[in-house]
Amino acid sequence: MEGFVERAESDGATIVAGGGRPNGLDRGFYFEPTVLTDASPASFIAQEEVFGPVLTVLRYHNDDEAVGIANDSVYGLGGAVWGTDIDRAVGLARRIRTGQISINGTIPGDAPFGGFKQSGIGREGGLMGLRAYMEPKAIGVPA
Repeated sequence: MEGFVERAESDGATIVAGGGRPNGLDRGFYFEPTVLTDASPASFIAQEEVFGPVLTVLRYHNDDEAVGIANDSVYGLGGAVWGTDIDRAVGLARRIRTGQISINGTIPGDAPFGGFKQSGIGREGGLMGLRAYMEPKAIGVPA
């Protein structure tokens, strides 16, 4: 996480919360929840899958631009849409290319899990997950 945040800063991002190890810890696997602003959508921090407590806030002007930013990545594991108009949020969620997406923090529940693009192939859980272990075969039999 330190490397991600250091690179984000060198690329022009601003740390507005967190950004280091809590209470001056110099070892261990702890990192403060961190919020970054002023990053561009094309920056490394905005393009990578960051599996840690680091949030990058990106600005957009309309729904189309927000979807474009979300989809302009080689990854697509999960995402989130937040808003007061649930129909609009569902419409946006349908357009974002991720394997799972939550609306206002509601996770999809016991749905098959997996990503799009370079975030994985296939699904875990449910019938879709079982199909990954099957080898369907079609045989034509003369009448």
